[in-house]
Amino acid sequence: VSEPLTTRMFQDQLKEKVRPLIDLIDEMRYLGIEKQLNLPAIVVVGDQSSGKSSVLEALSGVALPRGTGIVTRCPLLLQLCYEKHNVWKAEISYREQIYEFTEPSKVVNYVEEAQNDLAGKGDGICEELITLKIKSKTVCDLTLIDLPGIARVAVKGQPEDIGEKIKGLILNYIKRKETIILVVVPCNVDIATTEALQMAQQVDVEGTRTLAILTKPDLIDPGAERIILDIVQNRTIPLNLGYVIVKCRGQKQIDENMSIIDAIEDEKEFFKRHLHFSSLEEKTTIINLSKKLTVTLVEHIKKSLPEMSEKIKKLLGDVRNKLNKLKHEPALDPSEKRKHLIKVITEFIEKINQLSNGDIITEENLFVLMRKDYKQWMGILTNSIENYQKHVQEVAAEYDKTHRGSELPGFSNYNVFRQVAQKLLGELVNPAMMTVHTVREMVQKQFDILSKDCFEGYPFLQQFSKRNIESIQDQQSQMAMGRIKEQFEMEMLVYTQDEIFNIQNKLDSETTDYTEQDKRTNYPELLKAYYEIVVQRMGDQVPMLIYYFILKEGAKNVCSEMLSLLYEDDIDKILQEDSYIEINRVKLKAQLECLLHANEKLNNL
Repeated sequence: VSEPLTTRMFQDQLKEKVRPLIDLIDEMRYLGIEKQLNLPAIVVVGDQSSGKSSVLEALSGVALPRGTGIVTRCPLLLQLCYEKHNVWKAEISYREQIYEFTEPSKVVNYVEEAQNDLAGKGDGICEELITLKIKSKTVCDLTLIDLPGIARVAVKGQPEDIGEKIKGLILNYIKRKETIILVVVPCNVDIATTEALQMAQQVDVEGTRTLAILTKPDLIDPGAERIILDIVQNRTIPLNLGYVIVKCRGQKQIDENMSIIDAIEDEKEFFKRHLHFSSLEEKTTIINLSKKLTVTLVEHIKKSLPEMSEKIKKLLGDVRNKLNKLKHEPALDPSEKRKHLIKVITEFIEKINQLSNGDIITEENLFVLMRKDYKQWMGILTNSIENYQKHVQEVAAEYDKTHRGSELPGFSNYNVFRQVAQKLLGELVNPAMMTVHTVREMVQKQFDILSKDCFEGYPFLQQFSKRNIESIQDQQSQMAMGRIKEQFEMEMLVYTQDEIFNIQNKLDSETTDYTEQDKRTNYPELLKAYYEIVVQRMGDQVPMLIYYFILKEGAKNVCSEMLSLLYEDDIDKILQEDSYIEINRVKLKAQLECLLHANEKLNNL
């Protein structure tokens, strides 16, 4: 067996500095931190048949799935771990499945099975990640993510939009500023028109995080070598990370069963003897590429550490806040459970009493909303005074001089006055009932908001309180409407001891001729004076009855019903949590543990 992919001296020198950093990122990714923040990574992109698989095979030392069409159908996270001892071990994992094996030839089958499980058999793709971890003395410490090759035309069995789906998947990875973009481009195509490089340039305009690999140098047309030299020497499309040119196994060599290690030796000889490329030194061969990638990734991780540390600290704060907002875990001891129930119900009672007194505000200010409705009610009353003036005069004019007053001084016929007043009052009953209904709806809504907030995570308490709030509001609104109707019925008696009305009537009597016609002309003014008294009475009485029965008594009765739960025996049923609360708590605790672990790792570097 030939010397490993890279020299042991290089690996031994870098191992102590490199492995902890790469392990840190790999472990964060394994713990799921990548779902919360983007991690430094090298992402491999290229057109179909660009030689991408051959490059990855040379770096990993194992054969990967090959064929026509889309070969890489899921993102493949390739974790390469340099192992000093002559031991080869691998592990493939996706979703909840993990398989360990020690035979390199099994890699192809495991990857294909994983892709079939995730993306289905055929040529479809899936965004779920497959992780392949390889420990060997023939690899560098390196982690890469291989993405599906760019396809332009759908073939049989593929969705029509397969090309757009692949581009969307690639962009999702390469647009992240934490990503190093490794673009694979064949030497025998026009690099300027390569779609993979164009996509990289869209998201990395200045080329600060793009590294290009030129493949298939043995297929360059004679005379075109100078073009490739200009590209590799960064003269054509400048990239800060530059270019590396490699020669991997071709299909003929694969068919002849040339091993990857032999192919690396063949590559060395190719560049050593090449007329134009032998002078490129460190910009050729898989060995130099692997060194460059390792160093580049480590430097990229180092630059990312301060920002990662800040983001993890922020995430820690966010997760802790979310955990604090969740209700405390139910106690196991029965007496502690009852104490907790008392605390929960007491908090609700305190808040609902504060709400009914105007001391707290939920989503909206309840008293401001009620005042708007009361103001509308008063507006209806006030407007009715003017609206009915014409009607009053018409009714008064219908009666002739033969009608005589009986009850109130100054009227020829008391029945005339009473009938008009009763008619006006009757038309105000529906607006009053509508005011009751509107206020009842807003009070019930506010009570429900408090219930949802105080009993969040406790479905029984939420349902019990909601049911009682609705039932009690039904009862209280009926009582309020009943009392308001009684008030209207009392108003139908047409009675007042109001001094202003009596003084006005006395003045009218003293200054008016006592002909029946003259008395009849005083009807509108006297009726208006009396009606204003009614308006004042009803303007206050309706809101007071609504406030008392619907808000004050409603709150008191709801509190009484909630207190009855304290005498129930089945505390477990009452305090049973919503399943999502428990699931969310477990999830947040796992996130907290991961973040704490990651934070500790960062602090120890």
